[in-house]
Amino acid sequence: MTRRWSKALPLSLALAVLAAVVVHVVTPGQARGQHSPPRPGGQPEADSGQVQARQSDRQQAPQRTEVTVVTAETAAHAARINAYGEASAHFELTLSAEVSGRVDGLADNFEGGLRIGKGELLATLEDSGYQEALAVAQSTLATAEVSLLEEQRQGEQSRIEWRSSGLSGEPDSPLVLRAPQLAAAQAAVDEAKASLAAARQDLDQTRITAPFDALITDRHIAPGSFVQSGTEIATLVSTDRIEITVSLSAAEWSQLPDSATLTAGDWPVTLTDIESGEQWTGQVIRAHQHLDATSRQRSLVIGVQAPFDQPPALLPGTFLEASLKGRTLDGLWQLPATALGQSGQLWYVTDDDALASVSTEAVFSDGATIYVRPPEAIADQPTRVVVQPLSSYVQGMLVTTVEARQDV
Repeated sequence: MTRRWSKALPLSLALAVLAAVVVHVVTPGQARGQHSPPRPGGQPEADSGQVQARQSDRQQAPQRTEVTVVTAETAAHAARINAYGEASAHFELTLSAEVSGRVDGLADNFEGGLRIGKGELLATLEDSGYQEALAVAQSTLATAEVSLLEEQRQGEQSRIEWRSSGLSGEPDSPLVLRAPQLAAAQAAVDEAKASLAAARQDLDQTRITAPFDALITDRHIAPGSFVQSGTEIATLVSTDRIEITVSLSAAEWSQLPDSATLTAGDWPVTLTDIESGEQWTGQVIRAHQHLDATSRQRSLVIGVQAPFDQPPALLPGTFLEASLKGRTLDGLWQLPATALGQSGQLWYVTDDDALASVSTEAVFSDGATIYVRPPEAIADQPTRVVVQPLSSYVQGMLVTTVEARQDV
């Protein structure tokens, strides 16, 4: 019995040690409370210290601002110059009476707002006194012409008598051959002719006519009223052409071709009514060659032919925006107008996704589009320009860019 127990004891001890080792290997994390049960797929869950470290890294990483950009590249663009001016008639005239008299009659179409043709009768003055003056002038001329003929005859007779007298040479006095008398008679005829012409002109001016094709803006007389020389009859504006004078700065003039090219007669200008939006097409007709004393700018004159026959009619006094094409300029960026801030700052994104800015101004604009000259350092490469910069932007700020839609 004692011998059997002594043989089994070493075997029992070996089994107990093996069991203890197995328990320790299978449940080491449970014994220390450091690990949870294995995750599905056989992957152990990350250590809690590692999770906290990653969360801390995320909190410390800077948040990038998202900005909308357009990719700008330099190209050649035709300048577009916009200016403003008021439409005015080619001629504006206050028609005045040339002679005095009572208004005898008015034409039916002599009313404000109506159009009249050149030479068309507007009013007549009572002309009996002028008819009488014309008759007197005609009589005076006839008498003077008779006196001239008589004097010519007497002068011829005096020369015959002088030759018959046998005297040699010329007489001592020109009165002998009646030269002064003949000159006086000729002068009397000339004076009578001038008086007759004046009398006829006065009579003609009792019929008041339009000096050019015109629109009557106001009538100042009525039948029976008495007018004197210089009395205002009507206010007329010509209907042949409307002119718009616009002032341009030196920078704008530099974007236009030379004056000879501009005023050749075929440089088109688009005119837009500021209030209604209606449009007309005109042409540059002349360029002023002096600076305005007040604005220090030089003016360009635009014309629209037959303005009252346009659909719709272009009326004097209309305030217009004039838009005309200029020279083609190289090396410009085409950008949305919103890209240039009020302070003149243009923001763009560098290759490192950092914001940078440059001070600039639009070379010219065309509606919602501006054209600017880029900085020389980035002029030769495509550049991401911020479409709508904010006042909170600072140099070097890291951003995330989003390309703008085509209609932005």
